[in-house]
Amino acid sequence: MTERVSSVLFACSVNAVRSPMAEALMKLFHGKRIFVDSAGLRAEPVDPFAVAVLDEIGLDLHRHRSKTFDDLEDSSFDLVITLSPEAHHRAMEMTRSMACEVEFWPTPDATAVEGSREVRLAAYREVRDHLRRRILERFPPVAGVSV
Repeated sequence: MTERVSSVLFACSVNAVRSPMAEALMKLFHGKRIFVDSAGLRAEPVDPFAVAVLDEIGLDLHRHRSKTFDDLEDSSFDLVITLSPEAHHRAMEMTRSMACEVEFWPTPDATAVEGSREVRLAAYREVRDHLRRRILERFPPVAGVSV
């Protein structure tokens, strides 16, 4: 299916941590070949911990504009990847009459982790690394792209 996918939407409950991370990672690996966007059921400013853990690997989330499903300028995607049960339900509703595949990638919610700054950053790093692995498994890198 990878060859046929030309547009991907990552969706989550809130477009502030998981879905923006996935969008940024996917753009890093396939942004020249695949259109990538993200949305949530709710839109909130991007989470500072998400910004920090992507900064660690050279990706910039500072300019991410959080949006909801209703804010999407285009809803015609080949694939919607949902990262939370709530987003999966909404994506199934949205794509009911569309020729669009929906995949559910259960992804932990790092915002639920409490503790010191380092404990919380470790949770966000786990989410980042989980998403990176899933993206590279589902969309293997093309020659010349460093991972």
